[in-house]
Amino acid sequence: MKIILDTNALMVPAEFGVDIFSELDKLGFDEWLIPPGVARELKGIASRGRGKGRDAARVALSLMDRCRMIETAEAVGDVDDSILELAVEMKVAVFTNDAELKGRLRERCVKVVYLRQRSYLVSVP
Repeated sequence: MKIILDTNALMVPAEFGVDIFSELDKLGFDEWLIPPGVARELKGIASRGRGKGRDAARVALSLMDRCRMIETAEAVGDVDDSILELAVEMKVAVFTNDAELKGRLRERCVKVVYLRQRSYLVSVP
């Protein structure tokens, strides 16, 4: 199954020491997708951020080679909006820890994966 990874999802390994790819595999997800906006956000955090956030973004950028970049028409704009639109259009799940985005995804009946108890991932319909 395919899943879109949000910016904060890719930062989980550095922030919490969780191997997101093995956890996603356990949940049945074997294709990890990244919209261009996520890469743009991570590059911004890695270059302008500070401390642990900057370090986590740098680790996240190095993990992106394990994922497939999704080509979208939207080059700029709100990343959460593009993730929501892509998930609905492609009928795929989304991995995010963003509470607002999780709510919006659930309203549109998109499966959401998120970090639970800072140690493992869970999937909710």
